Amino acid sequence: MASEEKGSGNKPRRIFLIGALSGVVITAAVTFVFAIPANTYHWQMEIWKRGGGAWCFDKNGNISWMWTVKPVPDAPPKKRATVPAREGNVILERL
Repeated sequence: MASEEKGSGNKPRRIFLIGALSGVVITAAVTFVFAIPANTYHWQMEIWKRGGGAWCFDKNGNISWMWTVKPVPDAPPKKRATVPAREGNVILERL
């Protein structure tokens, strides 16, 4: 009987330790997936350059990522060509 009493106390302890270990592993996974990439300078600047973003829900309840403004293109915008105004027909003025 003494061995049965000693063994019965280990089961709740083992369940508690497995739960604690599972919680630590899940917390580490969430930190690795979400927090670490968001704290790197590269991704902060990428989100800043594109104007920010947010998680959104559609009418069916699906969650997705959406930029809050239209993303800025990587290539700089082309400059508009300006044509100088004509001052008149130079050949006719000479005549």
